[in-house]
Amino acid sequence: MSTFQDLGLNDDLLQAITDLGFEKPSEVQQKAIPILLESETDLVALAQTGTGKTAAFGFPMLEKIDVASRTTQGLILSPTRELCLQITNEMKLYGKYCKGLNVVAVYGGSSITDQAREIKRGAQIIVATPGRMKDMINRRLVDISKIQYSVLDEADEMLNMGFKEDITDILSHTPEDKNTWLFSATMPREVSRIAKNFMHNPQEITVGNKNESTSNVSHEYYLVNARDRYQALKRLSDANPDIFSVIFCRTKRDTQKVAEKLIEDGYSAGALHGDLSQNQRDIVMKSFRNKQIQMLVATDVAARGIDVDDITHVINYQLPDEIETYTHRSGRTGRAGKNGISMVIVSKSEVRKIKSIERIIKRQFDKKEIPDGADICEVQLMSLANKIHNTEINHEIDKHLANINELFADTDKDELIKKFFSVEFTRFYNYYNKSKNLNVAEGSYDSSEGRSRGGKSTRYFINVGGKDGFDWMKLKDFLKEQLGLGRDDVFKVETKDSFSFFNTENELKEKVLAHFTDFKHEGRFVNVEVSENRGGGGRRGDRRGGGGRRDGGKRRDDRRGSGRRSDRKESSGNRSDRRRNEGGSKPRRSDSSDFGSSRPRRSRR
Repeated sequence: MSTFQDLGLNDDLLQAITDLGFEKPSEVQQKAIPILLESETDLVALAQTGTGKTAAFGFPMLEKIDVASRTTQGLILSPTRELCLQITNEMKLYGKYCKGLNVVAVYGGSSITDQAREIKRGAQIIVATPGRMKDMINRRLVDISKIQYSVLDEADEMLNMGFKEDITDILSHTPEDKNTWLFSATMPREVSRIAKNFMHNPQEITVGNKNESTSNVSHEYYLVNARDRYQALKRLSDANPDIFSVIFCRTKRDTQKVAEKLIEDGYSAGALHGDLSQNQRDIVMKSFRNKQIQMLVATDVAARGIDVDDITHVINYQLPDEIETYTHRSGRTGRAGKNGISMVIVSKSEVRKIKSIERIIKRQFDKKEIPDGADICEVQLMSLANKIHNTEINHEIDKHLANINELFADTDKDELIKKFFSVEFTRFYNYYNKSKNLNVAEGSYDSSEGRSRGGKSTRYFINVGGKDGFDWMKLKDFLKEQLGLGRDDVFKVETKDSFSFFNTENELKEKVLAHFTDFKHEGRFVNVEVSENRGGGGRRGDRRGGGGRRDGGKRRDDRRGSGRRSDRKESSGNRSDRRRNEGGSKPRRSDSSDFGSSRPRRSRR
């Protein structure tokens, strides 16, 4: 099948397809649409982001529903507000010639009363986020007891975001004999379980291999010291003057900080994360789609609604916690048949993850070097030269030519060209002239991680653990916050029930021990000592240079204790305070070691 006419769609939909400029169906559309049009069946479709999944389920649903009826017949669940709105807008475009069609978006951050009113007017199709949909069902503001078709779009991401119970509850209010169409980029166990519990003998289609990345995206990684991560990001941007990218960070705090630093340094950047209001998110996305923002820094959750075909690069400023999430990230580029590049900035401790990702996506990464200053200056110079060469002349300048010619009467052509280009070139040259090499050889010393071929790091004992609400990640974040360290300055974190261990590089020992002298957290003393545990750099309790012992020099006999002897029996008040804090550590402050000099300021594009 090579055309939409071959798929069996009706004239109204074909007219809308012509208006949208669609020429031929994508692979997932070729496989899914005939199945859904010709039979009443459940379907599991595995396809990467950007392969046209919305049209793959949207066209069959629009063809099958009765637009003359005001009954809700179709329900589409999506993980985020942005994706919900995107699907709604696309469904309206697909059904522009279906008279009487009403598609309503239901999502948090907007008036639930207004959404209920729109549904009551007669919504044949509801596109919803799970949380808001469950809320509306509980308030009896919506009736989905007669739907015929349900779609779980980006099913893996919805489950990753913790919507399993919401989805289960929502589907329990729908008819048993409905058709369920599940679309997902990856197929983890939880998605398989949903398919087994709520679908009846579903047909399956796969575009590419499971979890495999699209062939339109090339994958690169750059190995740097952790403290040089931000400088590496700037160089990669400067080496690609026409970059139009999404930059992924793990946390909302890091996302905001990176975006603020880029803006401060003169880049056209913006942040997209869950702490923004819906209005702020809409403004940022509008600016990005209009290319007023060239570098969008986003969390994984917020980026689910990004549907822009011209993204040239995805930059993984930090790798995701779940390896499968990388598939979603890289799927932001290389869309609509275009090529894209997915870049990963890694420190030595993260290189092993690259191999794991390669196994998942069935693609090889190319190890590349961060460009040096001379390379960047050359790229920027030629980019400027090409822009000038291709610029259309504005003849309004003609009336000023006499004065300009007079000013440069004694300047020959070569000197004039040098002067002209030096305006932009000098800025980059001055900044990068004596810049250091950011590249790190695999296995070489990385001071930001406290590792070297033959060197030793310092291992510490700390008297908090699982009982205090800490797992290894929360403890690492807590230590980074308290000490003002970078992401990889704390490593080999190991949590036990009532105590834990961690490492830093040797040169940070004085800072660590001094900070935790007579230190209290949530009303109790937190004790940190050098440990004899494996990987350590001395005996636990050895406070040389650490500002003295808290216990008056008396050696602790109980190595498995959880604090000073006087603190081991907590009051009920302290225990309740601790339980309240088990949700995680306090918010982290900005990680200053992760961000470099902001000079020179980049000219606004």
